[in-house]
Amino acid sequence: MKAFLLPLMLALPSLALAASDPVTAPADPVLEKVTAATKKQDWASAQAMLRDALAANPQNANYHNLYAYSVRKGANPDMNLVFKHYNEALRLDPKLKGAHEYIGEAYLQVGNVAKAKEHLAQLDKLCFFSCSEFSDLKKAIADYEQQKR
Repeated sequence: MKAFLLPLMLALPSLALAASDPVTAPADPVLEKVTAATKKQDWASAQAMLRDALAANPQNANYHNLYAYSVRKGANPDMNLVFKHYNEALRLDPKLKGAHEYIGEAYLQVGNVAKAKEHLAQLDKLCFFSCSEFSDLKKAIADYEQQKR
């Protein structure tokens, strides 16, 4: 009987804590539409949606990050605009891992490996255990350096 009760007693505090935590955050309809557009590589639609979203909510770091991403992925990207919005995303949320990854990739696009590595170092600090943003940027840097040899 004691063998049965001990695991149950150890689990009760975590069950009570889990019950008080929200299960999921409410979905952001803008991000859902942008995700659908980016999956289709419809960069112009993603940019238009995010421009409107930023006009209504200029303090949203995710909107700045994804706007910069959609500009960067589109035809003839304005890299000044790209860096402006990635930097704004990071000013609003310095721990936004996706922005560190994407700005690092943008720096590779313009040939600035040193700046890409600065953001990789930031991700190394932010990711207690390895995270996909760190792994993806590390691979992008390695691929870039391999191509330059």
